[in-house]
Formats: sequence, C-alpha cells, structure tokens
Amino acid sequence: MNKQSNVYTVVYASVMVIVVAAVLAFTAMSLKGKQQENIQVDKMKQILSSIGVEATAANAQAEYAKYITSTMVINADGVAVEGDAFNVNVAAEVKQPASERKLPVFVATLADNTTKYIIPMYGAGLWGPIWGYISLDDNGSTIYGAYFAHQGETPGLGAEIDKPAFSGQFVGKNFFKDGIFKTVTVEKAGQKPLNGADYVDAITGGTITSQGVSAMIGNSFAPYETFFKSLTNNQGE
Repeated sequence: MNKQSNVYTVVYASVMVIVVAAVLAFTAMSLKGKQQENIQVDKMKQILSSIGVEATAANAQAEYAKYITSTMVINADGVAVEGDAFNVNVAAEVKQPASERKLPVFVATLADNTTKYIIPMYGAGLWGPIWGYISLDDNGSTIYGAYFAHQGETPGLGAEIDKPAFSGQFVGKNFFKDGIFKTVTVEKAGQKPLNGADYVDAITGGTITSQGVSAMIGNSFAPYETFFKSLTNNQGE
C-alpha cells in the first residue's frame, strides 16, 4: 500500500484509534476494582469522622469493622426493611417522598461501650453537591459529632463547612425540644429559629452554602423522626 496515499492515512488513523481505545478500555477495566475500593474506603473514613475516629486509607477498613458494629435500613415508620445500608444511594433517596425512602442507619460502639447512631445526609450547596454524616447519642436526640463535605464550594467561604470550626458547633445540639422533634438549623449570626429549635452559626460569607446545609439536615433527618422517637422512648424520656 502506498504510504503517501489518502487510503493509507485513513486506515492507519483508524487502526491507531482502535488500538488506543482498546488500551484505554483495558486500563479502565483493570483499575475499576481499585477505584471502587478507594470510594468505599473514603466513605468509611467519612462515617468514622462523625464519631471522632480519624482513619487513614491504610486502616479505614479495620477501624470501620472495629467501631461500626451493625447497620440497618429502615422506612419512615422506623421499621427495618431489606437493604444494605452502606450501599444505599442517599443522593437518590433524598429526592423521593419521605414515605418511600430507604433510610440507612450505622450503629457504632465506642471504646467506652456507648452506642451512637450515624445518619447520612445529601443536599445542594452553591456550586454543587454537599453531603455528610451526623452521629447521635443513644437517646436519639443529642448530636455526638458531625462531618460535612462538598464538591466545589467557594474556598474560604462555603468550603468552610468541612472544617472542625463549623462541624464542631453541632456537638451537644438536640433534635427533640420538650418532646417535640425540631430539626437543628444553621442560622445567620445573631438570628434564631422561630420554633425554638437548636441551631448553629452560619459560615460568614457563605450564606447559600449554609442554607444548603440547613436544608440538607432538615430533608435528610425528618424521615427518621419515628425511629429517633423510639430511641428516646427507650431512654424513658
């Protein structure tokens, strides 16, 4: 074949495209398992962060197995349903009516033998998704710890939600006030929720992201009310 001809050029280019595509496909398939493992490890680290356990990529799986002693999926009636809590797509579930959602619960047992209940959250910030985990004491009301993350909030502003200075404010806040379920909110400095709910201060200059966090908590936690109430009742409160 004449290497100077148009036919040769087209054939050569086509062969190269096929070869490169095959190499890329093979590489992607080869790395898929590792990528999935990395995603799972990162999720474990985030869950553990909500109970104050800072794991690394190297020990996350061991620490998760150590502290997360059980998991469950419940419905809005607080009844266990079929499913794997770790693999529930929370981003998809929060878009469903509360009565139709699958609600994951992660149960942690700490070194002092206390039990914590970890709830996942997902919502929208200013520029993209935000998500996180909040852990509760076994009374189903008091926040033990919180973890928040984002995809692309503004550095120095909305992105501050992933800093301890913000998440630390949630510790000790309660979802039940005088026996009534009230979602913990995020309020502009100097303001308080009209319903008397517990609240934390918003990020200065990150109003929309802060509002997104507040909405995320409300939307994510409201369907768990019956489950939380059952925990509170078990405490004799």
